This record gives sequence, C-alpha cells and structure tokens, in this order.
Amino acid sequence: MLENIRIILVSTSHTGNIGSTARAMKTMGLSSLYLVNPVHEPDGQASALAAGAGDVLANAKIVSTLEEAVSDCGLVVGTSARSRTHSWPMLGPRECGEKLVQEVSNFPVALVFGRENSGLSNEELQQCHFHMCIPANPEYSSLNLAAAVQTLCYEIRMAYLNRETYPSVEEEYPLNEDLERFYTHLETTLESTSFIRKSHPGVVMTKLRRLFNRARPESQELNILRGILASIDKSVKAPAPEPEPEIDNDNESPN
Repeated sequence: MLENIRIILVSTSHTGNIGSTARAMKTMGLSSLYLVNPVHEPDGQASALAAGAGDVLANAKIVSTLEEAVSDCGLVVGTSARSRTHSWPMLGPRECGEKLVQEVSNFPVALVFGRENSGLSNEELQQCHFHMCIPANPEYSSLNLAAAVQTLCYEIRMAYLNRETYPSVEEEYPLNEDLERFYTHLETTLESTSFIRKSHPGVVMTKLRRLFNRARPESQELNILRGILASIDKSVKAPAPEPEPEIDNDNESPN
C-alpha cells in the first residue's frame, strides 16, 4: 500500500533536501520518490544526507513535468499556503494522511512539494485535487522542505497504522490524465461557443477547475460531462438549416 503513495518534489534546488527527503520517507515506510525537473540531480551531498535511505534515492524517478509525474494518479494533493484569491479545497496534515491512505488501494496517489523559495506555481496547483497547508506558527511559518516532508510522512504512517478506521473508498475516480483531457475538451468547447476567448481565457478556466476539483466527479460522471461537451461540439459544427421557401399568397387558389 505505501509503495503507491508517491512523494513528488518539484524543481528542488538543493540536492541535500532531496537526500533528506529520502531519509524522511524511509523512516515512515515510504519509498516512491519522484523528482520533477530538479535544478541539480542527486549527488554526493544528497547521498550523504540520505544516510541509510540510499535505496529510496537510487530508485527516485526523474521526470520533466508535474503532469508526467501524476498522470496515472487518482488523487493528487499539493502543499501550499492558504490562498485568499482562489480558495481551493483544503486539507490539514492529518486529513491529508487519512485521505491518501484511504484511496491508495484504488490507484497511485501523490503528495506534491514545491520549490524551496516559491513553492508550486498556480498552473501546478491546478493539477491537484486538494491543497494542504501545515498550520505552523504564523509569526514564523517557514519550514525546511525536508521537515515538511517528514511532517506529512508521519501523518501518512499514522493513518496507515490505523487504516481499519478508514474504510476504503468504493467510488471509481478518474486518473489525473483523464481530468486533464476533460479540462482541455471543456476549454476547447467554450472557445467554440465564444463563451471564452482563445487568446484570453482569463480566470474562467481557473474557476471551473476549482469547481470540478471541489466536486471531484466520479469516472461515470466525468464520462457524462464529456458526452455533454461532445453533444455541444456537434451542434456548433452542424450546418445551419436552409430557410424554407416563401409562399406567394397571391397565387394560392381559393378554397
């Protein structure tokens, strides 16, 4: 079960943090580490700080984009400070651990950590079903990356040890790549109906992503939504009916 809980680091700049993350993971029984476009690949410093977790570090998968790292995941949680601009479905650390353990029996799940200095971009956060914020001291809330990973890995392990308390989810949810295809289809359809402009979609798609991530449609529900979009596409592309010929009433025969 824990092998399918994926820890993802995005554009990490310090290799020591990668090694410390591997160590934090292994102490809590996690082993699946993904590195998205790291500034530097793991080196000697990473190996030194990994201590006895060299196997986790050696097996880390390096990919180019977050989309590639989460495409086969059914649940993605991104770590983020609470946003006042676009509120996203939020989880606390304990809720996060419980939810990941609850759903990992159905598909791979992922917990995403951003850059040391700037976190995750808005585009990356929009690929996450939920955001997670550690309620640290508001007067000094700066957490080292590896410390944040350790905090969340601990919550995952506690939820795993108490997994009998959290029954597995029976609903079938779409994988992240299916959701991304839906969002692409939705944006294309809205452009074809002139609801949004292709050159300037504005915040509409962001708000729609937030809406559907909050609702979290099941696989069958997503298929229905795709069917609705396909129906709209067909109507938009259908040629307009030819006007009926006008009737000359003056030439009509009297009854």
